[in-house]
Amino acid sequence: MRLKYSLLFSDEANYDIIDAFLWYEEARSGLGKDFELCLEAEINRISRNPLQYPIQYKKIRIAYIERFPYGIHFLMEKTFIKVIAVFHTSRNPTNWEERLSNR
Repeated sequence: MRLKYSLLFSDEANYDIIDAFLWYEEARSGLGKDFELCLEAEINRISRNPLQYPIQYKKIRIAYIERFPYGIHFLMEKTFIKVIAVFHTSRNPTNWEERLSNR
């Protein structure tokens, strides 16, 4: 049996999600909901087995969302997982590096 970790989202990660949802919903009605469902599915995979995602930078792991060009950037803590960003893959990674110092 696999452990299921709790996920905590930084305020910035929550803003990232809202921005992406609104952008997709404006592009096409219902597409924001599709993004939300794919995000939720990936979050469930992370919570069940976070070690399946390799460390990409320092201690940051990235899970890529199916169908959408977004990565969920997260850190594993002792008892939980901290999501620090949900970024479009074309964004400069230095944008989320700044968030490491704010955690």
